[in-house]
Amino acid sequence: MFISVSTGSFRVCRRAAVVAVAFAVAGMAPAVEEAQGAGRHPGELPLGRPGLAESRRSQEVGPGVTYTRITRGSTSRHAAYSVDVGFRGERRDARALAKRLRADGYHARLLRIAERAPDDPARGPLGFLVRVGAFDSESQAQALRDLLAADGYSGLRVVYMPEDGTLTTGPWVVHVLEVRPAELVGRLDARLATEVVPERELLTSIAGRSGALAALNGGYFVIGPDDGTPGDLAGISMLDGELVSEAVNGRTSLLVPGPSGAGARVAAMSTRLTVTASDGARREVDGRNRKPGLIRGCGGVGGDLPTERPKHDFTCTDDSELIHFTPAFGAASEPGEGSEAVLDAQGRVRELRSQRGGPIPSDGSVLSGTGEGAGWLRAHAQPGERLEVVAGTLAGGLPLGPAPALDVVNGGPRLLRAGRLDITAADEGFHWPDNPEFYYRFGVRRNPRTLAGTSGDGRLILVAVDGRRPGYSVGASFEESALIMAALGAHDAVNLDGGGSTGMTLGSTLVTRPSDATGERPIADALVIDR
Repeated sequence: MFISVSTGSFRVCRRAAVVAVAFAVAGMAPAVEEAQGAGRHPGELPLGRPGLAESRRSQEVGPGVTYTRITRGSTSRHAAYSVDVGFRGERRDARALAKRLRADGYHARLLRIAERAPDDPARGPLGFLVRVGAFDSESQAQALRDLLAADGYSGLRVVYMPEDGTLTTGPWVVHVLEVRPAELVGRLDARLATEVVPERELLTSIAGRSGALAALNGGYFVIGPDDGTPGDLAGISMLDGELVSEAVNGRTSLLVPGPSGAGARVAAMSTRLTVTASDGARREVDGRNRKPGLIRGCGGVGGDLPTERPKHDFTCTDDSELIHFTPAFGAASEPGEGSEAVLDAQGRVRELRSQRGGPIPSDGSVLSGTGEGAGWLRAHAQPGERLEVVAGTLAGGLPLGPAPALDVVNGGPRLLRAGRLDITAADEGFHWPDNPEFYYRFGVRRNPRTLAGTSGDGRLILVAVDGRRPGYSVGASFEESALIMAALGAHDAVNLDGGGSTGMTLGSTLVTRPSDATGERPIADALVIDR
């Protein structure tokens, strides 16, 4: 039942518990079972039930590049807005919250969230969601949220229920770029926003200044200074064979070996950086081209807290680091207390600074230290001494040799391996055992998605799924994303940065619809197909 009331009348009737919820969340499994069931037409996207209306419009963007826009389904007649009041890992805690809501006159529903990350070793439900209300309009749900807040409830979320991850009729809008390396005349490159690590840039701007045929947003990155250097890639970045940012160790990424895109592959990446002084002293280097002490996405080395395992959208800390700054960072290193060794192209120490934050030589680099790392520099990096910084990279557990044209864009989790679903969300830090709601919001619920995959015949498949646009496109869960990529012919696939970052251009014109209320979000890097 849908309840349509004005804010004023709702305030009068609230204590009479007039708000009812007519829907329950049971996880993604039913949707996936039906998506793979009988009756689906060949080539039909596995979204919703078989037989939903689907249309495709394709165009050749340039030699070797095809763009296809796929629309599928329509708004469900049961679509509604509601308010999530709380997510609890234990049923008893959710019941206590629902009991409090009912005592305050709200009709609360307790919903069991069954779906866990596919590689999560734990069993049983992921958690329990407490939800109130079902409304035709978002403004009505917002009015309820405000009343709940006035009654002392916090952490409230207005949600559009077709985005829950349960079976829906959509709609979906999916944008696909197919790159055929043997026919490509232009170049496929990863590009930094602003051409250096710090700060961000709109995808349309990156595409415009590159003269692109098409472009797609890239990997995860730091947004605000509390989490590191804004614009720093939160994971591995490699441009023309040079490591720009260290990996979130074990996180899956996209490798593009050369400008044609031939040989592109999906693999779990790890990095290990070390420095050896002239006197034989050796130390781990914690990172490259980022603010010391803040490790976005975790997955680092050297005693990071609270974990050295990947933890998505979380910032780990370490007060004793060595960070290697190269010219890719820009004119100067991050300022602050500590020490810095300025190195020439051969690794010879030109200068030892007593503070961090100074020019990065265009023909050299800077080693910046905090805590014990600063002490190590003072002991082993006097002017005239030599420091050898070595960066080792593993792809799929195997050493990555010199590759002068290699670009790497970070992502995660893996979605497909050898044509089969293999969603490594828990292993790659997208499930937080201490906060199961994180996986529900990020992986189970539908969101805008950016996806990349490779086919058995060598094609590169780049996808943007619009989302958080009620009535236009609901987005996709992790499992739906994997199914989309498989249906499009991908053999291996990875999730790239999504949400408000999801974007695709033809030329410099955006073909996706941003989900942020402010419009297109500035990003840190992109995959660009040049003319």
